[in-house]
Amino acid sequence: MRKLICFAAVSLSFLTASASQTLKITVTNPLNTVRTDQPVVIPLANYGEVRSALVTVDGQEIPCQLDDLNQDEVFDELCFLADLGKKEQKQYTVELFDTGEPRTYPARVYAEMLLRNTSDKKLKKNQQNNFIESITARGDAADAYHMQHHHGVDFESELNGIRIYFDARQTLDLYGKYKKGLELQATQFYTDAEQKAQGYGDDVLWVGQTFGLGAFRGWDGKKPTHVEPVHSRTQRIISYGPLRTIVELVDRGWQAPKAEANSQLSTLNSQLINMTIRYTQYAGHRDTDVDVYFNKDVNDCRFSTGIINVKGSEEFSNKHGLRACWGTDYPASDTTKWKRETVGLAVLVPQKYILSEEPANKDNYAYVLQIKGKHMSYKVSYTSANETFGYHSAQAWFDHLKSWCREVDSPITVQIK
Repeated sequence: MRKLICFAAVSLSFLTASASQTLKITVTNPLNTVRTDQPVVIPLANYGEVRSALVTVDGQEIPCQLDDLNQDEVFDELCFLADLGKKEQKQYTVELFDTGEPRTYPARVYAEMLLRNTSDKKLKKNQQNNFIESITARGDAADAYHMQHHHGVDFESELNGIRIYFDARQTLDLYGKYKKGLELQATQFYTDAEQKAQGYGDDVLWVGQTFGLGAFRGWDGKKPTHVEPVHSRTQRIISYGPLRTIVELVDRGWQAPKAEANSQLSTLNSQLINMTIRYTQYAGHRDTDVDVYFNKDVNDCRFSTGIINVKGSEEFSNKHGLRACWGTDYPASDTTKWKRETVGLAVLVPQKYILSEEPANKDNYAYVLQIKGKHMSYKVSYTSANETFGYHSAQAWFDHLKSWCREVDSPITVQIK
């Protein structure tokens, strides 16, 4: 009898230690178009401490991902990707466990940060290995731009590749691919001749002082302003994948341009704020989600975003937050080593944030923004004409963007039981 009681106690203890919760998730596609790799994100705050998870559909396991967004060693969100037919509704089962480790799946995204290694002369440009996941520079740092290899954090999906400069510009610079796949671990944004011969992509955009692809900046009443002065600036990787990578830029103590109440925009002072810009890159996507968070209400401040006016580019605007272009230019100042590259760029901003759509100038297609509160979100996207899988004319790119806008305006719906 004693043995039986002891066995029962051990069994009860085991069950308690490996407790699970089961969620039934209904995902619906409202559009009459096929949609793949649609993000489904489940907040975990109401489910206790989750240590591992399993997602199945029609009895088959599919990849999922657990993310610790605030870096407190507790997972905050579960993510998986849904493939849906026209007007299709699918049932997913999610099991959440309070023990174990997250399951591993093949990587479909990649992110890296690297300190420059100038001491080892044997290393090629694309063989740096001083991996880090966060770096902070004081606002008076002499040259934050050259602290990191490829000048800042980079990330990619199978379709795109982006690096963000670690300086006051915080510009998004672009990597164009010939074929779908992950390449930045191999090329580190600096493709050598051998890799080029094998079909790897390369840098395809010159950004200078412009927005590049949708950089977030201030607005002084006449033009965009860089994110300066600041007390410090930080870049960090929050999540490495396998389904989405999340990177953040943190600007502490930014003197952001501020418009005086009931005055013209030319009458400005500044408001001291902390800002976090989060970039989320999902697998299977060429578009990137941008979320901007502030530590206080910034209603009185003026901001801007947009895209570079690629030399001789053709512009497209739907006058409801989508601004795009298609053009060809050299991707670097040293034109003896680079061929001219053709790209299509786009930024999509919810209309509620837009104060004005500025006329194009030699540098940018710009939006002036006003944010009522502490948060805004928008999206950026691009294509390179080098792609075997992408778009090869202005019309094809603009047609794609119209379809993209329809999907953004009609997101999948998620019900949890």
